[in-house]
Amino acid sequence: MVTEDNVNLGSGQLLNYSRDSYLERTSRPIYAILFLLPFIIFYELGTLIINTDVLARTQVRVVAFVWLQRGLEYIGLGGKFAWMTPPLVVIVILVFMQLAGRKSWRVSIADVVPMALECIIFAGPLLVLSLFLNSSVEVNAAISQGGDGATAHSLMADIVTGIGAGIYEELVFRLILMCLLIILFQDVMRINHRLAITLSVLVSAALFSAHHHVLFVDGQFTLTAPFTGAVFIFRTLAGVYFATIFAVRGFGITAGTHAFYDIIATIVNAVFFSGGDL
Repeated sequence: MVTEDNVNLGSGQLLNYSRDSYLERTSRPIYAILFLLPFIIFYELGTLIINTDVLARTQVRVVAFVWLQRGLEYIGLGGKFAWMTPPLVVIVILVFMQLAGRKSWRVSIADVVPMALECIIFAGPLLVLSLFLNSSVEVNAAISQGGDGATAHSLMADIVTGIGAGIYEELVFRLILMCLLIILFQDVMRINHRLAITLSVLVSAALFSAHHHVLFVDGQFTLTAPFTGAVFIFRTLAGVYFATIFAVRGFGITAGTHAFYDIIATIVNAVFFSGGDL
C-alpha cells in the first residue's frame, strides 16, 4: 500500500510505503549509507590511485565535492581534514535523517542487489533520452563529467568522476537544495504542498543544469563549456528525473541511479563514440 504524505525526510519525499516492504526498507537513510558506501570508498580511493597527471588535467574532484570542501574550510576545518570530510558529511546527514525519521535500523544485505538493479533500470530512460536528443558523445557524457568541464584522459578517470558526481551532486542538488527549497516555498512562503514540490523540482533541475555551464568556485564564475541547446535540455530533464526519483524513492536510489548512469554512459562513449577499447 502506498499513501501520499507531506515531505518525509526519513524515507521517500512524497510517499509512504507499507511497513517493512522492500520499497519502505530501501527508502530509509540507513539503506542509502549501506548502498552508497562502496561508491564513496571507490571514489576516494580512485582519486588517490589514478595517476596524478591525469587527475591534474581532468580535475576528477567534482564541483559539488569542492563546494563541500570549501564550506568546511570556511567554518574552520583544516585543508587536509576538509578534503577527507565530505564523505563523512554524507553519512552524518543520512544518520541524522534516520534518527529524525525514527526508522528501523535493521538492514538486509540481500536488498543491495535489487537496489542496484533498480538503479540500472532507472538509468535506462536517461540513456535513451540522451541518444534521442543528440547521438553525439557530448550529450551522452553530459552529466558524467560531474560539472568540471574537463575532458577525461582515461576511462577510469571518467568512471571515478561519474561516481563522485552521482553522490555529491545528488547530495547538493537533491538532498540539500530540494529540501531547503521545499521549506522555503511551503513553510516560509506558505505555498501549497504540491506546488511547493513542483517549484522545488524545477528550480533544482535548472540550477543543476546551469552549474555544468557556469562554474562557481572560490567566489568566481567561470564558463566551463559552450552552451548547446540539446545538452542543456538533457541536463535539465535529467535534473527533473533525478528529483522525481528522489521524491519517490529517497536519496540512496537517486544517487545510485546517477552513478550507474555515469558509469554506463562512460563505457558506451568509450566503446561506441570515441572509438576506444576497454
